[in-house]
Amino acid sequence: MPKEKRINLDFVDVENREKRLGTITAWDGSASDLVKESNYQIRALKKGKGCAGEKGKGCKLCELKMPFNQQTMCSQSIVGCQVGNIPDAILIEHSSIGCSAIHPRFNLGYKVGLIRRGKKVENIQILSTNLLEKDMVFGATQKLKQSIQDAWVRFNPKAIFISAACATAIIGEDIASVAKEAENELGIPVIPLSCEGFRSKHWSTGFDISQHGILRQIVNKHPKKQEDLINIIALWGTDYFSEMLNPIGLRVNYVIDMATVDELAQCSEAAATATFCFTLGSYMAAALEQEYGVPEIKAPQPYGFKGTDTWLREIGKIVHREDQVEEFIKSEHERVKPKIEELKKKLKGVKGFVATGSAYAHGIIAVLKELGLEVDGSIVFHHDPVYDGGNEDQDSLKFLVENYGDVEHFTVSKTQQFQFYGILRRVNPDFIIIRHNGLAPLAAKVGIPAFPLGDEHLPFGYEGIIRMGEALLEVLAHKKFGENLKRHVKLPYTKWWLDQEDPFVLAKHPEILDEE
Repeated sequence: MPKEKRINLDFVDVENREKRLGTITAWDGSASDLVKESNYQIRALKKGKGCAGEKGKGCKLCELKMPFNQQTMCSQSIVGCQVGNIPDAILIEHSSIGCSAIHPRFNLGYKVGLIRRGKKVENIQILSTNLLEKDMVFGATQKLKQSIQDAWVRFNPKAIFISAACATAIIGEDIASVAKEAENELGIPVIPLSCEGFRSKHWSTGFDISQHGILRQIVNKHPKKQEDLINIIALWGTDYFSEMLNPIGLRVNYVIDMATVDELAQCSEAAATATFCFTLGSYMAAALEQEYGVPEIKAPQPYGFKGTDTWLREIGKIVHREDQVEEFIKSEHERVKPKIEELKKKLKGVKGFVATGSAYAHGIIAVLKELGLEVDGSIVFHHDPVYDGGNEDQDSLKFLVENYGDVEHFTVSKTQQFQFYGILRRVNPDFIIIRHNGLAPLAAKVGIPAFPLGDEHLPFGYEGIIRMGEALLEVLAHKKFGENLKRHVKLPYTKWWLDQEDPFVLAKHPEILDEE
């Protein structure tokens, strides 16, 4: 019998994360408790069955049900900051103009990313069909067709992506048929992406949707292998990966952001695929292995000594460069360890806090522990109990707990400002590291300096431990500013809420909202 496919590229739509992986967005406890509840091995082996193996009951991780969300992103926004960052392609957002309000922020990130990769700086090329009230009543298919023609004439792109939105999904716009017709006419990939905001409760499904479209319609279906090429699925970060892989004779193929259509097409030609974060890269890496035999690096994420050592050795084994890898590891350990020891002395007694995406947070906490810092609190914006590769070595949370110890207060919360005060108060860190910067001002208002991690690759590899330590010394030097700000700022919450000891009290007792 043919082997069951984990990822089905025959379908236009992607199965969302909560159904495919069991993703949750609200949980509170210790990191070790979450490892036990996730039960990674059983979930990976018994897909579609309950935790005890019974069919039809679903393997659901216990999740706190929040009565409302104060703020969030959506899958369509993630699509915008992924395929919208392909220099020789166009993204058409088939939506109202409000869905494009975040583009100035994305444009800044795109330009910074191009500078980091040494590419020509330009604006993002995202168009909106600007749906109006009459379009919602009478339909907007013709408007979409005209937008495709306009994009073709004005920009001559190598590919056109079309993203859906809540509005187009509600009125039943058939973007897949329009895309197919346009592709036949123009002779380039025209790729429909079903990424309406209510499709998934967490925005990370948008990464999967973007990668699914590229895998289906851009990746070379008849690849000629390049044995020295390594796919790195990443965001806008600096190219620190080449510094690690060039010395062992390998080249980096960065995807998706800032990659051209041709660079995306050659993903199927690579010797292997790796990522700086399983949350971001597991879908594409697993699909490339399944469909094209490009091995996914089945190792922990490359953070801290043990994670980076194992990651490099797995790459070396795949590309038959084991000796070069061992020489590189030995020389790097000798080079960085004295510097790290100096940083540990300067950071002695400091307590940190991490608030980022899930697998990325696991890696950053490992780096902080390498620097001798205490980390007894963290927020991850969602939690995937299993990744698409389904490999035990990719259980990044378990790897963190087993190699660096437990995190007492390990919270899953979808960037909810109103919870952040209580979460920080119970651990009282000296600084926070954060990715979604909307939470950073609240930390500053309670006197805690925030480090908005704009360069996602900063903590990667051996040198990343040093980069992180040096950056933290600069952040801690500004602690006085936060203390002064705290004395003059009043938080916009009632005394009753600020006095609550449990940040999830509204999830556990929603009836409170009905009390007068």
